[in-house]
Amino acid sequence: MGREKLNPLPGPDDHYRGPADAPVVLVEYGDYECPRCAIAQEVVERLFADLGDTLRFVYRHYAITDVHHDAGTAAEAAESVAAHGGNDAFWDMHEMLLANQDALDVDDLLGYAEAAGVDVHAVAEDLASGAYRARVQADFASGLRSGINGTPAFFINNDCFEGDWTDAAVLGAALRAAAYANSRS
Repeated sequence: MGREKLNPLPGPDDHYRGPADAPVVLVEYGDYECPRCAIAQEVVERLFADLGDTLRFVYRHYAITDVHHDAGTAAEAAESVAAHGGNDAFWDMHEMLLANQDALDVDDLLGYAEAAGVDVHAVAEDLASGAYRARVQADFASGLRSGINGTPAFFINNDCFEGDWTDAAVLGAALRAAAYANSRS
């Protein structure tokens, strides 16, 4: 990957966890059918437990649909859930999608949407019309501009992280170093 930069920077349309004023922002580009992204979810959860309010996490879709045929529809369903249920509903859906990567057909997606507390009929209409396809494609395009070519891909304070993301201690150390550097500038 090289020393890639995030493009665009996180903004109000992104899905986030953690405080807006956190000294470190971790952005992940992920694919709901990618087994490595399910592992990344576990690592991110450990980081939140360790770093708390010093971390803001942003998730962007990078559905590699030529390999993961249901990933694009799953991402669209997550966007629909967010539109109808807000940020918390998005994260509920996000977790369900990653936990059930082998069950991502439309009926499954609607079941997860219902579990996330949103109107299933609205989500079904959104999926049928492709209402959030452009949003998912925009995330993918931003990943391309940011220089990524696979998932998961991480950026720490807008710089590509090239270390071992599977080791929470390694990624956590990079996040703490970025928080420290941010506090010194």
